[in-house]
Amino acid sequence: MRRADLTTDDRTSLLALCGKLADAAGTEALRHFRKPELTTDNKLHTGFDPVTQADRAAETAMRDILQTARPEDAVLGEEHGMKSGTSGLQWVLDPIDGTRAYISGTTTWGVLIAVCDLDGPFLGVIDQPYTGERFIGGLGLAQLRSPHGTTPLQTRAARDLHDAILFSTFPEIGTEDEHAAFQRVAQASKLTRYGMDCYAYALLAAGHIDLVIEAGLNSYDICAPIAVIQAAGGVVTDWQGRPAHAGGQVLAAANAKLHAAALALLQRTA
Repeated sequence: MRRADLTTDDRTSLLALCGKLADAAGTEALRHFRKPELTTDNKLHTGFDPVTQADRAAETAMRDILQTARPEDAVLGEEHGMKSGTSGLQWVLDPIDGTRAYISGTTTWGVLIAVCDLDGPFLGVIDQPYTGERFIGGLGLAQLRSPHGTTPLQTRAARDLHDAILFSTFPEIGTEDEHAAFQRVAQASKLTRYGMDCYAYALLAAGHIDLVIEAGLNSYDICAPIAVIQAAGGVVTDWQGRPAHAGGQVLAAANAKLHAAALALLQRTA
């Protein structure tokens, strides 16, 4: 099955199921957030890649729902790996994107849910359970639902790079060459901010910032943001201008003009 084959009922069902998954994952994440009993394990022998009981429980809750509702679909999750499917659709899950933020008590983490076909993600959710913000994109919908109401998502209008706001999670982005390429864009931009995890992509879709540039991502880090940003009018590729849903280097831009300007600097040789 591809997105073009979906009926109206299929689309309605997928949107509702995304909401159900986000609710379930959010419940598990909030159960442990900012609680003294939260424990953290390290996935790496050298370095630090944290995982908590909340990450694992949130993904398990989503997988249990999918196993009942759509057992024929494939599922890829950060904590529990790959389950093959036969439908042609794949759910890509990151139960807590930004676990470092989560264990630090900040609110830039989120639940990421994407539905993909062979062409990549076509429906995505970036959910922040603590603030109650849910960014939804795809299947004709681009919407922020929050305690303050429901508003459309729309990326910012075109502007020159020197007026742009750029976000990235880590200031020491990627390899030495990747860091140098990122710095070329940062030096040309008006403002650069760090440490926002998936919330940076949500802010881009909502029209508050202009660029997000990262490297070393996995597919579960970026599939949901791709769907949300594209639905809101933005552009997401890798640093060569190719599809980015497999992860690696990612350039997300509010519009084609800024995307082209940032891409040129990322690709420029020393």
